[in-house]
Amino acid sequence: MTTLTMTEQRTREEIAAHIRRTILLEAEIAGSGHYGPSFSCVELLVALYHGFLRVDADDADRLERDRLVLSKGHACSALYAVLADLGFFAPQELRTYTRLGTAFGDHPDMKKVSGMDFSSGALGHGLSIAAGMALHARMRGDDARSVAIIGDGELNEGQIWEAVGFAGANSLSGLLAIVDVNTVCVDGTTRDVLDYEPIGDKWGAFGWAVERIDGHDLEAIDGALARFAQRHAEGGAPTVIVADTVAGKGVPPIEGKAEWHIGYLGGADLESALNTVSTEGGTR
Repeated sequence: MTTLTMTEQRTREEIAAHIRRTILLEAEIAGSGHYGPSFSCVELLVALYHGFLRVDADDADRLERDRLVLSKGHACSALYAVLADLGFFAPQELRTYTRLGTAFGDHPDMKKVSGMDFSSGALGHGLSIAAGMALHARMRGDDARSVAIIGDGELNEGQIWEAVGFAGANSLSGLLAIVDVNTVCVDGTTRDVLDYEPIGDKWGAFGWAVERIDGHDLEAIDGALARFAQRHAEGGAPTVIVADTVAGKGVPPIEGKAEWHIGYLGGADLESALNTVSTEGGTR
């Protein structure tokens, strides 16, 4: 197996390619992977952890840190890859991904993984947790930000909308929700299963500031994050970024296909995928 480790002086596009390669190799270890939802949020995670979130691998538990809640926890192979790359733990530890006794399950355990702020399982809970974190920061009197990444299929969960209402009513300016609109879920397309468009209008009706962007455009993500930070500094509404993404982004044969929400790329397919993401974003 190819061993992937941290390198210096990379562009964020190269970092994104590195994260996609690591996701592919994690799936090879497990015998399957959530390629669709993991690949769709790579640029979002890269933008957050390379230039926005105030976190430190050497002081991972600092109370005043920003927090990231990966509510769509089945995409954790992407977040594991980001945290390993930043030095929260040794990248070699990911060789145990999903194996018996590992710290790195198919959903994350915050008690076992450094840098992880939320343990997931059943979907729909993350925004409520992030809202509580934002409220706690405000009660402490510091300016820590709380970010929740939510899948568009996860909007089917009623608890999401309870948290949307609570955060809007309480003007939790330090709360940022990012809805990863890759348009597919485990049961098919979100349009066919339960269509929540126009998503931004619904959140806006609860008093949120709404941004809609291309979720693979790093500059667009940076701009939306900067505007959220400014709103938080001024006080007021929470922010939602509705990020239009592509499930399986980076591997054309699986892009946008609901059947690749979870699957297995092995053998020649894996080699082809590794070469594709390397060519598009960096060197293998």
